[in-house]
Formats: sequence, structure tokens, C-alpha cells
Amino acid sequence: MDEAVDLWSYLARDPLLWLTATLLAYIAAERLSEMAGRHPLANPVLIAAILLAALLTATGTPYATYFEGAQFVHFMLGPATVALALPLYDNLARVRASLLPMAAALVAGSLTAILSALGIAWALGVRGEVLVSLAPKSATAPVALGVSEAVGGQPSLTAVLVILTGITGAVVATPMLNALGIRDWRARGFAVGVAAHGIGTAQAFRVHSTAGAFSGIGMGLNAVLTAILAPLVVGLLL
Repeated sequence: MDEAVDLWSYLARDPLLWLTATLLAYIAAERLSEMAGRHPLANPVLIAAILLAALLTATGTPYATYFEGAQFVHFMLGPATVALALPLYDNLARVRASLLPMAAALVAGSLTAILSALGIAWALGVRGEVLVSLAPKSATAPVALGVSEAVGGQPSLTAVLVILTGITGAVVATPMLNALGIRDWRARGFAVGVAAHGIGTAQAFRVHSTAGAFSGIGMGLNAVLTAILAPLVVGLLL
């Protein structure tokens, strides 16, 4: 037993261990999601997060130690976000044909995400930097963290809120849109991208390629608009 503990202590200091653990957790989560027939509740990101949280808790590993190894995945968020410009380019003609309704949906969705989060939290007694950390929660992580810091929030708290928002959106979007009778894949995808950023976009691609493409467009445009609107709303209201 002592030898096993010593071996774990040695391995835990190697950053590659946590990068490997992250990749293995996601591979296992993908497999579990496939076995569940891609049910919305079996979201791979949610499952992977639960597996990693359980591992860190069981081994008593601080998050800072884990992040030293997993930060490469965090770094790739930036290039991955920029790469979502490709769906916009590929669907440029279709975007132009729907420019006005998309613009209206974008403004409505972005403002609703910001105002509803701030309003509900305020009504529940949340104040200060915790409150303003909620404002950019529906934007993709690299943008949300920068906006949170700019408005005086806690970027680490915002990161958690962004992930929770994305997972929640990915889980509830398909059943909710089905219940509402929305069949246009462009509208479905765009709504998911605006509300649930990258995690929702990944789920949208699993459902339909057109939904995924328009979700990526919604995610990218909402990131830009949130970076503009969130500081203005926080400045005006708070």
C-alpha cells in the first residue's frame, strides 16, 4: 500500500498525468453517451466533468495541480473558437438570406441571457463581484473570462458558470425545441449557439450538421455582442 501511495505521489506531480486523465475521461464519456443512445442527459462534457471531479476528490488533488496538466486543453479553446469562423464562411449565402431575423434573434438572445441572469441573481440577494460574474455566462469561455475581468467579476467563477450554462443548454435544448415544434435546423442551431456556446454547439452537430453550423455562427456572433453589451449593461444597471 505504501508503495502504491508513493507511486501515485510521484505520478501526480507530472502534468501529463492530468492531461491524459482529461482525455481518457472524455473518451469514456463519449462511449457512455453512445451506449445511452445519445440521450440529452448523457452529455459527454457533463459525464467527463463528473468523472474528473470524482477522481480529484478521491485522490485529494487540488484543482491548481490538475490545471497545470490540463491547461493545454484550456489553451485550445481559443483556436477552437476562431475555427468556428469556417461554418460562417461555408454558410455565408444562407446567413445573408436570413440576416435580419438572425440579427434580431442575436440581440434578443444576448440581452435576455445577460438581463435574466443579473435580474434573477439580484432578486435572490446576490451582490458585488459574484453578481457581475454572471453577466457573460452565455458567451464562449475565452470571451466570457475576459469580459468578467473587465467588469470586475471573478473569472474563475465565470468559468464555472459558463460550463454549467453550456451543459444545461446541451441537455435541455433538443427536448425543449422538439416540444415547441421548431423544425428549422437553422433556427434550432442558432438558438443553441447563442444560449449555450461551445458545449451546445457540439451537441447541435451531433443532432444535425446544419444545426451545428448555425450554432457555431450563433456562438461566434454572441461572443462578440456579449463583449459589447455586458459591460454596458453592468455599467448602466449596477
